[in-house]
Amino acid sequence: MRNLILPCSLALSSLLLGIQSSAQQKNTRKYIHETTAAAQGHVGMAMLTLQGKDTMSFNGNDRFPMQSVFKVPLALAVLDQVDKGKLKLDQIIHIRKEELLPTWSPIKKKYPDGTDMPLSELLAYTVSQSDNNGCDILFRLVGGTDYVDRYVHSIGIDSISIKATEEGMAQAWNVQYTNWATPVAILHMLVGIEKGSYLSKSSNDFLLKIMRETTTGPGRMRGLLPKDAIVAHKTGTSDTWSGITAATNDAGIVTLPNGKKYAIVVFVSDAKADEATRDGVIAKLTRLFWDRLK
Repeated sequence: MRNLILPCSLALSSLLLGIQSSAQQKNTRKYIHETTAAAQGHVGMAMLTLQGKDTMSFNGNDRFPMQSVFKVPLALAVLDQVDKGKLKLDQIIHIRKEELLPTWSPIKKKYPDGTDMPLSELLAYTVSQSDNNGCDILFRLVGGTDYVDRYVHSIGIDSISIKATEEGMAQAWNVQYTNWATPVAILHMLVGIEKGSYLSKSSNDFLLKIMRETTTGPGRMRGLLPKDAIVAHKTGTSDTWSGITAATNDAGIVTLPNGKKYAIVVFVSDAKADEATRDGVIAKLTRLFWDRLK
């Protein structure tokens, strides 16, 4: 890989962007700086083309709270146990009413008194719909946050920390910052998923499927792309406190009309801008590479 990723700075590949002149390079840098500045917060981005290995980053090695983006490494850990025969996708998970806490939970909305569902469906709720109760049920199933944290480090994903469940993050504002990652770390994880580096083919295909079926954050990575664009992604969103939103995130793999792909991670943290503006930062950066690469 041509490594153009620099901490706390903008690094770009002129080959990737098709830029011939220094003036055009300057304009692109200006566009990215102006786009990210609109968030009125801390923005990090990392992008890699999955064919040419060109990269681009902006604050790519800074730490950001992940929020629900951490449900992808959780899903990896669960599917790893499926591959090892410790769990099965068709095994029935009993969900008790007491486990359905008052949080973002399509499961609770549909089954307020609890239910039984196969592990595959629980994973889909957790990744595709970002169900917080489903997330914590899966953490308990595999052995907790410490287990998932050790697993994700064991597969070579550095600069990531998973310390708190969704229930734990809801207890105090600062707890969410203990679940952090750099955009570069999540980018490397996405590349590994696309390559099938961590799981069996069937498990990896299932993970990509439920990432493609993500329904949250429609104005983010998908916001300025064609409606039929194929995007396997995971969002993350915090509450807003005293006018500050800790996390507005999206991380995914975009398939271009020519069949080529790029992975992109955009984290918007501690931002004062409204939701539409924060989502728009992610949408504009995603569209930038779509236009350059298609």
